Order: sequence, then C-alpha cells, then structure tokens
Amino acid sequence: MSYEKSKLVLNQAVADLSAMSALIHQIHWYMRGEDFLHLHPQMDEYRDAIEGQLDEISERLITLGGAPWSTLTEFSENSKIKLESGLYGVATTKRFEELVLALRYLSDLYKEGISTADGEDDYVTSDIFHAGLAWLEKTIWMLQAELGKEPEIA
Repeated sequence: MSYEKSKLVLNQAVADLSAMSALIHQIHWYMRGEDFLHLHPQMDEYRDAIEGQLDEISERLITLGGAPWSTLTEFSENSKIKLESGLYGVATTKRFEELVLALRYLSDLYKEGISTADGEDDYVTSDIFHAGLAWLEKTIWMLQAELGKEPEIA
C-alpha cells in the first residue's frame, strides 16, 4: 500500500510543527513579567516535545517513501500556523492564548491524521498521532489552567 493520504497529513504536520516550534521559541524569547522564572524554562520543555514529535513524524514520512518539507520557505508556505514578528510588551496571557489556539489546531490535525492513517491501515502512523494527541491535550489543559480556564478539550 502506498499510504498517499497518510503522507500528505504527515507532511502537513511537518510544516505545522516547524511553525509551532518557532512560535514557542518566540514566546520564550519575548516573555516578560510575573512568573518569568517559572514559565521561561517551561517553553524549552514544550519546544523539546514539539521537536521530538517533528522528528518522529518526519522519519515516519521518510519510512513511507515520502519527502518531508525541510526549508523555511516550505514551512512558511504550507503551515496553517502563521507567525507574526515578535514584540516585547505582549502579555504572557495573550501569548498563551495564541499558543492554545495553535495547539488546538494541531489537535485537530492529529485527529485527521489518525482517521486518515486508520483508513489506509497505517496503524504505525496512527499510533504516532495518538501519542502526540495525548501530549497536545495535556498541554492545552495545563495552559488553560494557567489562564484560569477550563480545558475545553471535548
């Protein structure tokens, strides 16, 4: 089986995870204010997790005979997570709200990846998306808690 639809979703994830990594890095660099000493290193942990998912998804795509996007131009042209220039003075709460929106988008993409991969009997890819989805939902819950909100996962 060629897993063509799975490869498309995997490559979309490559572009979006690359943009997500840049978004988290931007939040990390431009963060100011209350809880900085706690939240600044937390962004490193989030970025490490996203980079780990990016590597696993890219390697799965290669395993299936696909070619992951690998240039900044390809990431920018194909990602649905759009980045703005970094600015000082943006409240951490606002940046976390932006991060939650991007994480929710990735959650939806991973659910699509699960459905697509299952439809092609590509259970390895489905498992990768399942594991990533668990991390995304937990991270959404934690950020929402930091913002004083319910997780709103369902």
